[in-house]
Amino acid sequence: MQLNSKIFKSVDTIPKDYWDSLNCTSNIYYSPDFLKAFEIANRDIAFNYIFILKNEKAVAFAYTQIVTIGIKTITKNIKMSAKIKKMVNNMFCKNQLKVLFCGNIFLSGEYGTFLKEGEDKVLTFKAIASAVKKLYKSTRLHAIFIKDFEDESLYITDHLKSFDYTAMQVEPNMIIHLKPEWKSFEDYTDVLKSKYRVKANRADAKSEALDTKFFTEEDIEHHKDELQSLYQNTIDNADFNAQVLNLDTYIYLKNTYQDNFIVKGYFLNGTLIGFLSAMKNGTNLDAHFIGIDYTKNKAYAIYPRILNDYVRIGIETKSGQINLGRTASEIKSTLGAHPKSLTCYFKHKHYLPNQILKPFIKNVKIKSFKQHQPFK
Repeated sequence: MQLNSKIFKSVDTIPKDYWDSLNCTSNIYYSPDFLKAFEIANRDIAFNYIFILKNEKAVAFAYTQIVTIGIKTITKNIKMSAKIKKMVNNMFCKNQLKVLFCGNIFLSGEYGTFLKEGEDKVLTFKAIASAVKKLYKSTRLHAIFIKDFEDESLYITDHLKSFDYTAMQVEPNMIIHLKPEWKSFEDYTDVLKSKYRVKANRADAKSEALDTKFFTEEDIEHHKDELQSLYQNTIDNADFNAQVLNLDTYIYLKNTYQDNFIVKGYFLNGTLIGFLSAMKNGTNLDAHFIGIDYTKNKAYAIYPRILNDYVRIGIETKSGQINLGRTASEIKSTLGAHPKSLTCYFKHKHYLPNQILKPFIKNVKIKSFKQHQPFK
């Protein structure tokens, strides 16, 4: 079976019949409108869109972004001696690492590659890996990072090891499965064990002084600088972040997806001190970025309230599950979220550094956390 690849640098140049052939656009994350919002709002990122063709018909899709990351952002979470860490930092000129990411760096989950139903998944995925190789061979960069695959996909994606990639586990997505009989937040809290119900109610009580508002496109535009600043606060608190999203992206997403893209603001005496964002994708609700004024977080329980409100929005939108994303796994488990494992693959562009780095990549440890069981 002859498979060819075509690479496009802009969504606008992709033929419509490629999307039609794949039949993937019912999933928002594989729709040209969604991808275009990120492309036009984040001009400092080089985007590429890979299509695998069989008899000129698209049978697979992947997209990539090339970004620059400080090497210390990566090595700070890898267990190694100070001497070896210094050596690794020196290998990358102590400075910047130019990385090609396959998968959306702004989403947590398996949203970077799409394989058409009925095709040989291993063969088409290997064709994607070959196309990524062709792309990075022609590009000045240091490393390639292919993200985020669920356990069910590993029989396909582990073929990346034959392309000299190293697998690494990353923090899991935290998923809440909602029961159809939960028609309100009170229905949900009624099935919590006492201490977890008290915890949820306390967050609502402490945040009662806050005014909340679901943002229109105009609201996002009006508060854009404040939103960006609050989002930057959460980035500064994160262990790892590949790239800062330009929140102009949200203006485009709201314009395109209307009620399916949600931004909610939290105000104290007229000042925006927090926000959440989420996308309704089919029967799923996916938490996107949040922003918090951490000087007010403890007094007004902004973050716990945001988590409560994700549950509220999930119930109100009749979602089957809520993906609360990565990080803060333990507190998310107190709401009933369970981890869904994710695996990524890393490779240095050049052979020798790649062999040196392999044992360190394998040594990356995700944070352990206590999994709570909050339901009766």
